[in-house]
Amino acid sequence: MKLTPPKPFFFKHGPRAVLLLHGFRGSSADVRMLGRFLEKHDYTCMAPHYSGHGVEPEELLKTGPADWWADVEAAYACLKEEGYEEIAVVGLSLGGVFTLKLGYNYPVKGLVSMCAPMVMKTTDIMFEGVLQYAAEFKKYEGKEPDRIEEEVEEIRERGMASLPELRDFVHDVRDHVEEVYAPVFVVQAEQDRVIDPKSADIIYETVGSPEKKIKKYPESGHVITLGPEKEQLHRDILAFLETLDWSE
Repeated sequence: MKLTPPKPFFFKHGPRAVLLLHGFRGSSADVRMLGRFLEKHDYTCMAPHYSGHGVEPEELLKTGPADWWADVEAAYACLKEEGYEEIAVVGLSLGGVFTLKLGYNYPVKGLVSMCAPMVMKTTDIMFEGVLQYAAEFKKYEGKEPDRIEEEVEEIRERGMASLPELRDFVHDVRDHVEEVYAPVFVVQAEQDRVIDPKSADIIYETVGSPEKKIKKYPESGHVITLGPEKEQLHRDILAFLETLDWSE
């Protein structure tokens, strides 16, 4: 059965805005439930898609972190243009890295980084993840196994030239995390097999924020927003947002 791909969303509900950022190879589907939950509590929520995400994996190969960061900046600017003066940012995985970068480049009310990497694996391991994503996407498209294997092999032969740039991008953000001064909530899944969970401790110990907290979720994997503790995570993020110094 062919499935409908996820789309970016913009849930307008109240003057407090939250920018929700998905991870590498992810989509808005990873943060949609969180967005709906926050909307019910009077938060406006926007989740963009990065270039090459949420579409055929061949498109992902043509893009890189500079493109994705530009998409994040455009989403932030869109919220401003829509009249939202106060914006908090919540990001998963690579979205958490973008969240931190926003924190030292733009005015934000508060930041939530979830399972954000500060130490990157080798580009070979990262590319295996891209191939796995490609196979899963093509399966959801309803393609036959032989066709999937053939197309994934074509992707393997092409490679993804921007992966070294992605590694460097993450390390550059790590070098500037101490410049984040907005309130920060650091979230880490303890069953995370995608990134080094020590990244959360690096973020927590390095940020310059006087108001910061960290919480680890023992039962959750990397995509914590869809994991077994997602409802507790929703409540914890809401509680953090409620502590911020919103003007209304």
